[in-house]
Amino acid sequence: MLNHFGTQSVETERLILRRFRYSDNEAMLKNWIADEKIQSMYSEPTYTTIEAINELLKKYIDSYENSDYYRWAIILKDSGECIGQIAYFLVDTKNNFAEIEYCIGSDFQCKGLATEATKAVIEYGFSKINLHKVQICTKTINIPSQKVIEKCGFHYEGTLRDYFYMNGEYVGRLYYSILETEYKR
Repeated sequence: MLNHFGTQSVETERLILRRFRYSDNEAMLKNWIADEKIQSMYSEPTYTTIEAINELLKKYIDSYENSDYYRWAIILKDSGECIGQIAYFLVDTKNNFAEIEYCIGSDFQCKGLATEATKAVIEYGFSKINLHKVQICTKTINIPSQKVIEKCGFHYEGTLRDYFYMNGEYVGRLYYSILETEYKR
């Protein structure tokens, strides 16, 4: 049985994971949400105006009323700046699992920040929500994300071949998971 209580703040060594605020809009625009390469890696559209970002933020912020909604702004502790997002975008209450998605602006990649945020959200899922399994997927062309997934202890489950059609070619989707018993080891 899952314990749903929604998105609560989580602190790591260098990050604060917290609910989005409208005041995050300029940092989102500057750091990641208008970047087509970043957004395409997790199949999301770009948002290129403050107005469009505010509409998206309204969806996020209104959804915080739901106890089974988990989406965090990734905030650098030293600057207070929003550099990305991470979420349990799929929560299956019947089968006690959830799937993570994340993105971090290109200026903040390859510094261990995505790994730090992902490990914190995995811990949150197992210790607070009482998940049995956490899963994650990435595109076969997203090598940096595959490295994050491996560093977080996920196990490869399989590939859905030619799952996405991007820029005139097909790209596969890699699936990984970690069980609570594996995480506790």
